[in-house]
Amino acid sequence: MRLEPKPAPSLAVTLLFPLAAIAATLLITSLLVLVAGASPLSVFYLVAKGAAGSQFALLETLTRATPLIFTGLAVAVAFRAKLWNIGAEAQLYVGGIVTVVLGTGALPLPAPILIPIIMVAVMAAGALLLLGPAVLKTRFGVDEVVTTLLLNFIVLLFVSMLLEGVLKDPMGLGWPQSQKVIAEAQLPRIIQGKRLHYGFVIAIVSAIVVWVIMKKTVLGYEMRAVGHNPEGARFVGIPVNLVLMKTALLSGGLAALAGFSEVSGLKGNLTLDLSPGYGYSGIVVAMLAMLNPLGVIASAIFVAGIFVGADAMSRVAKVPSYIADVMVATSLLTMVVAILLTRFRVRWR
Repeated sequence: MRLEPKPAPSLAVTLLFPLAAIAATLLITSLLVLVAGASPLSVFYLVAKGAAGSQFALLETLTRATPLIFTGLAVAVAFRAKLWNIGAEAQLYVGGIVTVVLGTGALPLPAPILIPIIMVAVMAAGALLLLGPAVLKTRFGVDEVVTTLLLNFIVLLFVSMLLEGVLKDPMGLGWPQSQKVIAEAQLPRIIQGKRLHYGFVIAIVSAIVVWVIMKKTVLGYEMRAVGHNPEGARFVGIPVNLVLMKTALLSGGLAALAGFSEVSGLKGNLTLDLSPGYGYSGIVVAMLAMLNPLGVIASAIFVAGIFVGADAMSRVAKVPSYIADVMVATSLLTMVVAILLTRFRVRWR
């Protein structure tokens, strides 16, 4: 078997293969649902109803999608330049740390000033965290998959140390959690009494800004060129290493905003379970969107809907909610195959 590059695929083909990937995901998941003793159609209906069947369900899906948009954008930006950032989880937690440090009274400022300052500091911290692996890659050829992946565990242990030490809430009854951020550091809710906050709006705006950067700026062109062919980009004068550094700064900053939105907009403080794996799920989100920043919005809502809907479905259909993890993982694998078949033709010898 060998792969031959295809000419530029038509719009119909570009849409057909991702739809086929979704259909394959549903088919594979249906087999597991049947093994669990339930009806696939009933389970899928309950998942959809649990994700968007009421105002509460829809708002919960959008709330869960907010950090996924940030981490999905971070991965999409990095992967576009072939910088394999697997450390969005670490950058998310660093964003949470900075939010707590600056948002618990260190800066007595009004909300319109304090929140932007925290956001800038958060993005700077996340950017610097990813800059280290980028330097190791460009200067010493160290595989960034390894360094960024290991940073996830290092940062999580660092957070655990902080929550048992300097950041521990003295009023927390011994629980490993930080103090609550002050009111001026909290993102307001879009609808009073609901959990959806303005972090979702910031995420949408971020996706639009990233799309503009990727499609309409010199940096975006350089990132795409480096991702397609780094040697060719270097030959025509593009500073490949500098582009990778800029990509790392942007990617790390976006992932850190996920931690900011969760602490400032939803949780109010930093805990070890701040993220149930949003950094890793961001890889799925980015791949489902085919690394398109605007597509990240839709794919993040889709993935969030699966998780929210599966929680509701499991209480009714008695099918474990872990089916959501299977659906998301399978969708990633089928989408990778779909992208491959979109760009290459399989030839059998």
